[in-house]
Amino acid sequence: MKNIFLVVVLAFAFNAAGFAQCDKKVVLTSSTTEYLDSNNVVERSVPENTTIKIDKSASLTIAPGKDHEMNGTITQNICNWKVPYKEGKSIIKATLTDKSGDVKTATITIEGKEKKITFLLEVAEMPGKKIRISVNTFQEEN
Repeated sequence: MKNIFLVVVLAFAFNAAGFAQCDKKVVLTSSTTEYLDSNNVVERSVPENTTIKIDKSASLTIAPGKDHEMNGTITQNICNWKVPYKEGKSIIKATLTDKSGDVKTATITIEGKEKKITFLLEVAEMPGKKIRISVNTFQEEN
C-alpha cells in the first residue's frame, strides 16, 4: 500500500512540475529564420534577429526583424516537458495579428531535443508553408 501511495505522490509531483514550467513568461531569441515547404524542406534561409515572447497570461509576440511584429492570443497550450525548455514539447494554438491588422490562425510547436530548441510556426492561411527557427537563447521572466 505504501508503494502505491509513493507512486501516486511521485506522479503528481512530476505532473505539477511539468505544468508549472508552462505557466511562466519566456523569451526565445534566434538569428536565422528558415522558410520550409510542406515536406519540411528549406526553401530559403534569412539571417534576422527574431524575438518570441510567450506570456503566462496567454499573450504571444513574435518579432522577426525590425518591422514585422505579430501579436496574439494563445487559445490552447499543450505542454509536455521532461526538462523545461531542454527536453520536451509545447504545442500552442494562437490567433496572431500583424501590423496591417491581418489576423492569422497559427499552430506553434516548440520542441527541445538534446538541449536544442526549435520553434516551428504553421499558419492555417498559408497551407504548405512553415517557418522554423533554431532558438539561440531561452530565458524566463517574471
